[in-house]
Amino acid sequence: MSKILAIHASPRGDRSHSRRLAEVFLAAWQAHHPQARLTRREVGRALIPPVNEAFIAAAFHPEPESRPLSMQADLALSDELVGELLGHDLLVISTPMHNFSVPSGLKAWIDQIVRLGLTFNHSLDNGIAQYEPLVKGKKALIITSRGGFGFGPGGENEAMNHADPLLRTALGFIGIEDITVIAAEGEESAERTFAVSSAEAEQRLLALSRVL
Repeated sequence: MSKILAIHASPRGDRSHSRRLAEVFLAAWQAHHPQARLTRREVGRALIPPVNEAFIAAAFHPEPESRPLSMQADLALSDELVGELLGHDLLVISTPMHNFSVPSGLKAWIDQIVRLGLTFNHSLDNGIAQYEPLVKGKKALIITSRGGFGFGPGGENEAMNHADPLLRTALGFIGIEDITVIAAEGEESAERTFAVSSAEAEQRLLALSRVL
């Protein structure tokens, strides 16, 4: 993987565990790939506007090639974000789990990059909607922190985790299905519990930096 797009979704700064873990991976990855390119996109501490009526009207304009200038302006940021996504090989998303899902900035980013004609297509088959992903050959790494414990596969709180499934579903919808999730859990538990989980996550990330 020669080009990484890193999406930082935590509203925290230096106190963010997901950011810290992401930097562990990115630093190791750059050490193994000194000629590669890393692009960062801030969505946790920078405003990503939510989809509104103007966006929808422009995105679903029946003749995309002849959108009025006003509609082109409504889609300018979305076009930029989609271009970033398509121009990189590996997507790295660092995010906490907030109230069982993802922070609002990351959800807004998803809404901006799931675009008809750019990242997916839509058709009708006997009146039934059919969807075709348009993003090919990319991988994703999701680096996440969770305040509680047991939200991973097989955990006692797995059913309450709507963050990882949301990201897997949205990315899979546009064609990114090779997805790895690395999580540190238990920040709200005993300090030792979270320290062990974080250390395990760091080791997995360091190993991944050699192969992604």
